[in-house]
Amino acid sequence: MGLGKFLLKRSLQGILVIWGVVTVVFFLRFLTPGDPTATLLPPDAGPEVRQRLRENLGLDQPLYLQYFDYLTDLAMLDFGTSMSNGRPVSVRILTRLPATIELAVAATVVAIVIAIPLGVISARRRHEPSDYAATTFSLVGISTPNFWLGVMLIIVVAVNVDFIPTNGRPVGFGTALGALTDGSFSELGQWAAALFLPAITLGTYFTALITRLTRSGMLEEINKAYVKACRAKGLPETLTLYKHVLRNTLIPIVTVLGLQLGTLIGGAVITESVFAWPGLGRFLILSINNRDWTSIQGTIIVIGAGFVIINIAVDALYAYLDPRVVSE
Repeated sequence: MGLGKFLLKRSLQGILVIWGVVTVVFFLRFLTPGDPTATLLPPDAGPEVRQRLRENLGLDQPLYLQYFDYLTDLAMLDFGTSMSNGRPVSVRILTRLPATIELAVAATVVAIVIAIPLGVISARRRHEPSDYAATTFSLVGISTPNFWLGVMLIIVVAVNVDFIPTNGRPVGFGTALGALTDGSFSELGQWAAALFLPAITLGTYFTALITRLTRSGMLEEINKAYVKACRAKGLPETLTLYKHVLRNTLIPIVTVLGLQLGTLIGGAVITESVFAWPGLGRFLILSINNRDWTSIQGTIIVIGAGFVIINIAVDALYAYLDPRVVSE
């Protein structure tokens, strides 16, 4: 199977997964107790007013017609109109998506920069103090809840350091980059300072997980025959570890990186709430509180599509790292 057919097959599978997510989320709305009109209208609104609102929202139509209309609108990238303020859901999602992507990517970069070298050092110096320190760090990182860590970082760091804000995202990366081209560094500094603590909070668990995965993968590869051959040829130990051993360890790491990046995009709800970060996670919580089902559906569908796209990208990277994946 060629690379093109391999990626086409994965793309078709991804479309089916997205359709399944859309279907489940749509019908879940009708299994959830509560009426959206009860949130949108005052308590003393009469039954005529409630019925008129239901007609305006299309809630009086048969279920199959609502489902067909929703699929038709999604095909044109129309997520509907927000039940809480009447704005297009797609616009509300697009205004918050960059903040979530910035936070997820920053947490991933923090994890990669720290975890992979730490895992290599831990495997190379097995049963030494550095190995024990890395293992302890991994255990603490995996065991620490994000919400507690975020609050502790605010109390310990942000309270004592005035230039680290904890109340949102004063400027986006695009705005900061645009100002940088004009020779202004203040916006970039504000963006980095606001992103610092949320990225550490969200990336701590990820860092610990990748550290342990890198260590176990390196220990599995380091005693194989090709490593002994590299050492017998006189190759430097650093070159052997990073060019050969680490490369063969990357496939499971890439798998976890892809899956966790999707998890970070959709699972940053607590971190975004703690730091008032204006991303999709916080938007989803607000939509649930308001029973804004069109916004809830649109947010979950975007998160699901993000998982699918990331997994397809991971499969493409698989094919680059190990061409045998394409022929399977």
